[in-house]
Amino acid sequence: MRCRHLGVVDYQSTFDAMKAFTASRAPGTQDEIWLLQHPPVYTQGLSGKPEHILNTGDVPVIQVDRGGQVTYHGPGQWVAYVLYDLRRANVNIRELVNLLETAVVQVLAESGIAACGDPAARGVYVEGRKIAALGLKVSKGRSYHGLSLNVDMDLTPFAGINPCGYEGLEVTSVSQLLGSGCPNMTEMGDSLLRHLQQNLPDPS
Repeated sequence: MRCRHLGVVDYQSTFDAMKAFTASRAPGTQDEIWLLQHPPVYTQGLSGKPEHILNTGDVPVIQVDRGGQVTYHGPGQWVAYVLYDLRRANVNIRELVNLLETAVVQVLAESGIAACGDPAARGVYVEGRKIAALGLKVSKGRSYHGLSLNVDMDLTPFAGINPCGYEGLEVTSVSQLLGSGCPNMTEMGDSLLRHLQQNLPDPS
């Protein structure tokens, strides 16, 4: 599986690139994970409802084709886009979501944070507060979009929405939980890639 570090990149152009990559895949195309950060942006999923967008100010809202509702991306949050051939790996969408959540739980455990997924409201939580969001699109057996993990970011923009469509849902970050003990972004990104690679079955 190829891992690409893209830095801080525009959302729309990255979204377009994911769709193009997925549409052009051949049966033998290598799976990829894109690790990146976005400038401030809200994204609204296919099931998103307008009433969950409260006050976004001058931050753009982009309609996308993943599952789920509205979330926020910004600097200090790692986003991992998982461009994965589910059919080749013999993995279904529910299993893929579980594998992604497990990888995030393992990353957080390395920093002493006890976290868990929630089958009723997908994502990863620490004592009821959301620290990672998931949203996927599967086209012809291949996934794109992925997950976001709040590491060391300004959480204020989450107040402009009902995160993932849940009124009053609190969000948190690694830095909010650990303070000065928060690992740096590079360490957290490397850990996330490592656990994603370990958890996703290798179709070869």
